[in-house]
Amino acid sequence: MKAILALADGTLLSGKALGAIGETIGEVVFNTSMTGYQEILTDPSYHGEIVTMTYPQIGNYGVNSEDAESSRPHLSGFVVKEACDFPSNWRSELSLDAWLKNHNIVGIQGIDTRALVRHIRDKGAQTGIISSIDLNPQSVIAKANKAPSIVGRDLVKEVTCKAAYQWKEGGWGLETGFRTVTDKPLYKVVAYDFGIKQNILRNMVDRRCEVTVVPATSSAEEVLAMQPDGVFLSNGPGDPEPIAYAQENIRQLLGKVPLFGICLGHQLLAIALGAQTYKLKFGHRGGNQPVRHGDGSNVEITAQNHGFAVDARTLSADVAVTHLNLNDNTVEGIRHKSLPAFSVQYHPEASPGPHDAQYLFDDFIEMMKTHKMTK
Repeated sequence: MKAILALADGTLLSGKALGAIGETIGEVVFNTSMTGYQEILTDPSYHGEIVTMTYPQIGNYGVNSEDAESSRPHLSGFVVKEACDFPSNWRSELSLDAWLKNHNIVGIQGIDTRALVRHIRDKGAQTGIISSIDLNPQSVIAKANKAPSIVGRDLVKEVTCKAAYQWKEGGWGLETGFRTVTDKPLYKVVAYDFGIKQNILRNMVDRRCEVTVVPATSSAEEVLAMQPDGVFLSNGPGDPEPIAYAQENIRQLLGKVPLFGICLGHQLLAIALGAQTYKLKFGHRGGNQPVRHGDGSNVEITAQNHGFAVDARTLSADVAVTHLNLNDNTVEGIRHKSLPAFSVQYHPEASPGPHDAQYLFDDFIEMMKTHKMTK
């Protein structure tokens, strides 16, 4: 069945329907990863976005029940050059097309994804529509123009959990599946769910943390009443500026308990410390972003997914920049010079990888250990 992708600036591409038949609206972005498409599909940080994969064939190893980062897909739509109809992998349970249909995700394939990505790089990420029910170009472009921008919207409330819950599952092993950690926990961590990825929680459990996940709107008082050794600020979708409730809660937690943030959590921590953020032209999304750590002697290859960044010029003298993106010199990590708080813009928990930055979870453990000893 025919489908079209229309951008707000009038760009139109024709292809074939992928996944569910219907129509969907979102900000059209691109991801340069060659693998890990199931992680991308189920990452709540992509809520509100139509994701274009730059690698030409997607779905060759199918979809399974273990590689998800949340309970369901969260993106608005999916764009590929070619979706593999006959996946080949011993863990595969469904084809990509069947899985998208099951979850009512509208997609498109058969378009020139190279041309689309070049256009986004030149003109910037923008609102678009995938439709396999309305094939009138003028009608679809008009709807794209009327759709709200991702800027200034609180998307966190649309993906956060409704109530607090315990997380006890550890990381996955080839022979064992997901680990059950039976050792007595050494640290109690409360994790704010702004759109959290499950592999972050697994990394915490593997390091003998008792993890409680709480809704994004949970107050600082509620969190402190749980007597945590540390508080984690999770990844999540969209613009950090309108998430004022999270910023205020972080301000109230600063200095009282160690804080570690990833992605949106990094941006929210920076804002709570007095900095500002801005929208990137087309963002960083992929598994191959080079990041300089410290004085430059260490370079990490990182997985990233964000459309906003912290403005280094607005950081106070109390905050040190610990990581920089080597592609564009944007801020990739910060640490407060006197308070136990640090964060990174990228994803150290990335699965399938890379795993260069897993040491950050150990840094958080060490920070909690030091804070407990000081108390």
